Amino acid sequence: MAPGLGDQKMRNLGIVALCATLGGCASNETVQFRPSNPQQQAMMRDGQPALVSRQKSSLVLVRPASRQLKANGRPVFVVGINNLGKTPVDFRVAQVEVTQHVGGSDFAMQIVTYEMLVQEEKNRQIAAAILTGVAAAGNAYSASQAGYGQYTTPSGRTGTFYSPTAAAIAQNNAAAQNDAMIGATIEAGQRNMAVLEQSVIKDNTLMPGEWYGGQLHLAPPTDQEGAQKSYTIVITVGSDRHVIDVAQGPAGT
Repeated sequence: MAPGLGDQKMRNLGIVALCATLGGCASNETVQFRPSNPQQQAMMRDGQPALVSRQKSSLVLVRPASRQLKANGRPVFVVGINNLGKTPVDFRVAQVEVTQHVGGSDFAMQIVTYEMLVQEEKNRQIAAAILTGVAAAGNAYSASQAGYGQYTTPSGRTGTFYSPTAAAIAQNNAAAQNDAMIGATIEAGQRNMAVLEQSVIKDNTLMPGEWYGGQLHLAPPTDQEGAQKSYTIVITVGSDRHVIDVAQGPAGT
């Protein structure tokens, strides 16, 4: 073996181990927007890439919801819509289309709707409630055993005893801990539901001059083994179609 080759292999193994510990190297990705017509303009908003698309009766502003996206995670975009016309127009989430482009082929990407996110949160709350119930049962059982003990006399005689005071203290502490756990679980669920209600984009009728917007959640695009992913988001507002080309790749590229 050439001198230093073993050391290099050990360094490589160390890098791999570090990547695994940190959740994977190059685990974050960023997006770029590619204007597809003269009515679109790529820009920066608060340090993040954004794109403005203007059609006859509407204007759409799109930017990522966070500065970096998790690789193989759901892309989330903030979408703002302005009705430039003189009559009300409808925006419907079901009319949003997302298509990934892979090697000359196109594949549909699913929109993760508000209703789907709410159901996911309900499922998460059920799982959290089960775990909380198990922990509460454990606390209650431990408290039920409190107050009992064993003793050994100097002569070697052994026996058991029961302390009502110790039992009452343990049971009161367990009840307080269980109430706090259950309350925290309920509060977290209510808070998450409120965030979804306030942040996720939904069907909406825009009056003339009105702005409306929210988060658009997409299913993860197909992984390209670290290469850049390309997909198109089509947002329909009334009769206007805003075609938005997105390139998503490893951060720093």
